[in-house]
Amino acid sequence: MILAIDIGNTTVALGGIRDGRVCFVAHMDTVRTRTAAEYRAEMEKVFSHRRHPEKPIRFEGAVLTSVVPQITGALAECAHHYTGKKPVIVSPDIRTGLTMGVPDPHAVGKDRLVDAAYAAANFPLPVVTVDLGTATTFNVIDENKVFRGGVICPGLSTGLRALGERCAQLPQVHLSSPKSAIGVDTEKCMLSGSVLGAAVLLDGITQRIEEELGRPATLVVTGGLAKYVIPLCRHPLTYDPELLLKGLALLYQLNAPQHERHHEPRSDGERRRPRPAGRRPYNNGSSPRRRSHNNRRPRRDDEAKAG
Repeated sequence: MILAIDIGNTTVALGGIRDGRVCFVAHMDTVRTRTAAEYRAEMEKVFSHRRHPEKPIRFEGAVLTSVVPQITGALAECAHHYTGKKPVIVSPDIRTGLTMGVPDPHAVGKDRLVDAAYAAANFPLPVVTVDLGTATTFNVIDENKVFRGGVICPGLSTGLRALGERCAQLPQVHLSSPKSAIGVDTEKCMLSGSVLGAAVLLDGITQRIEEELGRPATLVVTGGLAKYVIPLCRHPLTYDPELLLKGLALLYQLNAPQHERHHEPRSDGERRRPRPAGRRPYNNGSSPRRRSHNNRRPRRDDEAKAG
């Protein structure tokens, strides 16, 4: 199993991934002042709920992406603790399968890079990814797997929180999908402007991107707040809440040292027994070669008859 760590502005997502499948996801708060030891204590709480006495969690390696540089080192240290190896840390310098078509690839958010790499490898091109989180980010990958750039907007909850904090007569609003565009009270007006506004933004920006590309694009949406927005979108889309974790697994496979990318041990913890030295495998891998019937010696009674 691979340990995938996504350090976001609000939460740190931990994922266990085996053979490209996300086995579990857990979250911790992003606290910029925490030390590696404090994060390890939080991770122990997470893993303790998923351990089984006979089948303990074992990680063969780790991959990490971060948009919070202050705690990247602390979480990398935690990853090393659980795997005994340095984690693959996402940056434009590693293999992604993309060609970076922007002036400063290192200025691109690492989470955006992960989303783009997975989408380019698994969806028809060109492709646009949208991550609806603390910020709403768009990534554009053209038909030649060139990362062309994107769009960054305030996140859905970020905008609503700002309204409640900056406007004395506006309340803090709990997120949900509005039933109509026209609100009949303050809360419904705010939901319409924020949630429906995000859906219209997503449709409209995607349409503008397609016009600039000169062709239709596949739209892939992810992020914790997407569930409120996608029912209101009109552009055809694919929703994949695990897009980033799957992307991390892909980048691990592309960048982990060859000797680390072995098959998982059996579930009972036993590895396949080595073949005894000097014994060759059968030709077809399943059964020994049978001696041809034409080469059999004649039976004795046949010999007697012949005499």
